[in-house]
Amino acid sequence: MVPPPSVPAPEAEEQETPRERRRLPRPRQVVAGARERLRAAADSQLAHDARRTVARGVRAVVPVLAPVTWLGWVALGITVAALVVGVTLEWVELVVIAIAGGVLLAIAIGYVIGRTMYRIELDLAYTRVVVGERALGRIEIHSASSRPLMPATIEVPVGSAVASFHLPRMQPRDVHEDVFAIPTSRRAVLQVGPVRSVKGDPLGLLRRQVRWTEPVELFVHPRTVQLEETAPGLIRDLEGITTRDLTNSDIAFHALRDYVAGDDRRYIHWKSSARTGQLMVRQFEQTRRSVLALGLSTNPDDYGDPDELETAISVLGSLGLQAIRDEMDVVVRTSRRSLPATNGKRLLDGLSGVASSQRHDRLVGLAGEIGREHPGASVVMLHVGRGVDVATVRRATALLPSQARILVFQAVTGTKARVQPLGPATLVQLPSVTELPRVVRAVSEL
Repeated sequence: MVPPPSVPAPEAEEQETPRERRRLPRPRQVVAGARERLRAAADSQLAHDARRTVARGVRAVVPVLAPVTWLGWVALGITVAALVVGVTLEWVELVVIAIAGGVLLAIAIGYVIGRTMYRIELDLAYTRVVVGERALGRIEIHSASSRPLMPATIEVPVGSAVASFHLPRMQPRDVHEDVFAIPTSRRAVLQVGPVRSVKGDPLGLLRRQVRWTEPVELFVHPRTVQLEETAPGLIRDLEGITTRDLTNSDIAFHALRDYVAGDDRRYIHWKSSARTGQLMVRQFEQTRRSVLALGLSTNPDDYGDPDELETAISVLGSLGLQAIRDEMDVVVRTSRRSLPATNGKRLLDGLSGVASSQRHDRLVGLAGEIGREHPGASVVMLHVGRGVDVATVRRATALLPSQARILVFQAVTGTKARVQPLGPATLVQLPSVTELPRVVRAVSEL
């Protein structure tokens, strides 16, 4: 008896184990998680809206409270404290003090309230002056209101100082003009303005300022002297300085050589070619345009007093201006940064803002920077004071380009001008910038 063919049983469906069933999130857990996420998002949105509301409130309140001076805050605090304590303790004297303080604050508000309408013009006679020259400024105030304007005070910041002018009561279309002088006893870059009108009470409880113009920069340039020439004996190369490098086209002739395919036929020397029977071309020494590198130490330890730094800056400015007039390439480097020297105006503007600091490099560090940044300089002039000795000068000159002529100008107050050869360099001592023309002639004769 043959058994019936066996029919394959259907594959059993995979059954979830109790452990796997426990891992699956339950519907209640899903709903609770979604609810928590929604609540967190709502809280975050509420917090963001609250921050925006507070920020808007602060921006709205700050301009209102800005006119209150420190004295006004003191008066307000005394008034509130006196009122609270007086009412609590039924102390009549404190209540009277609180009422008096409130009256004073109300009167002060009356002084500053109201809209002012001016059109103010700030004009400087010159935006660039030399130390000691007279610098004048002018402000012209036009009434731009259809109603009379109450008296006010006009303030013009000049550097760290402030010039104040009393502005009388102005009728519509009235014009008021004031002229002021700016002190220029020291080299500096002064910011003049912005012009602002000030309204306040006599006690100084409230002070309201309105800005009307943009600031203007006034450059107080260092004092410089006119030099006859920088070039004679020092830098005499309209075409540039020749080097040992050879080139096929330049100005300084070197020698003749055989013609090579590709040479420019304009440089074939026909007489020599006819005599030798083969083509000969000219060869030249490569010339490079001379570069004058001016270095200024701005570390106060390199100077005996601040006047020596001013003298060094004046000497550098005088030499740089003459070199720019001679159409030389000039680079200027202080202990902190490089200064623009594309023209005389930019050079003097940069020197006007030079300041000294103990954190700046001294002479040796300055010389190292010049040697790395300008290895092709043909002349290097360093400017220091009496705080630098001869040994330091020797260490500094060793870091400068070997092909450059080196001069070290040392400002020493109370001494006579003299020129001293110092190995590959020349040390020049001078008490003031007025001695510079005579010193330059003495250096040119060396």
